[in-house]
Amino acid sequence: MPFPDIDPIAVQIGPLAVRWYGLAYLAGILLGWHYARRLVASPRLWGGRPAPMTPADIDDLLLWVTLGIILGGRLGYAIFYQPGHYLDDPFGFFRLWEGGMSFHGGMLGTILAIVVFASRRGIPILSLLDVAAAATPFGLFFGRIANFINAELWGRPADVPWAVVFPGAGPEPRHPSQLYEAALEGVALFLALRIITHWCRGLERPGLTGAAFVGLYGLARTFVEFYREPDPQLGFITGFFTMGMLLSIPMMLVGLGAAVWALRRPRQA
Repeated sequence: MPFPDIDPIAVQIGPLAVRWYGLAYLAGILLGWHYARRLVASPRLWGGRPAPMTPADIDDLLLWVTLGIILGGRLGYAIFYQPGHYLDDPFGFFRLWEGGMSFHGGMLGTILAIVVFASRRGIPILSLLDVAAAATPFGLFFGRIANFINAELWGRPADVPWAVVFPGAGPEPRHPSQLYEAALEGVALFLALRIITHWCRGLERPGLTGAAFVGLYGLARTFVEFYREPDPQLGFITGFFTMGMLLSIPMMLVGLGAAVWALRRPRQA
């Protein structure tokens, strides 16, 4: 099927252009913030007691997380995927509208921002990480939809009925791997974490929700990498692995170990 005719610019007023890519990040951040506030405001999810942080704390955290996502995601992309390019063109680092964000870098930037913020406020770090993890799938979903609209990060050649001929990717139909990631990293991951926080009383075990996020994201991303075209500047590493796999497989192991550790600890009253 042909690629849908979607203009990457959502609104343009004179020289000012608002792109779907930026709106997707904005929607993901704002919906995640709203969902995090709801989690914090529900004593039922915290064993019938108030959460160890307040909705006002989540409001103040929003700027910290936004900076962590943008700076960490851009820096991670520059280090993991395009080190030579940004050494030759340092100012390209600031041209965010051109795309080029790494989830793994954004995750590390966000974790660092949360750790610093929680330490300054006297908030339990693991509990705040749990709340942030539960809200992150919103951003992942909209970010992958934006990748599809931008016709970037396309999949490998395919003969499935829903394969798409992406502009700039040659004449072969390809897996719409961006939509696979939106479904797995966004919808499926959100539902799994929702079960943990609401049905399994996961927030009463600090670190469990965050561990589940890390492990399940690593699993979903590794699976999709079998259908996603490797980054052209890197290709396959050792003839089989992609950079996404090498960064995600350790996440599965870390997530599993952290989940076992959290489950072996007593529930917090």
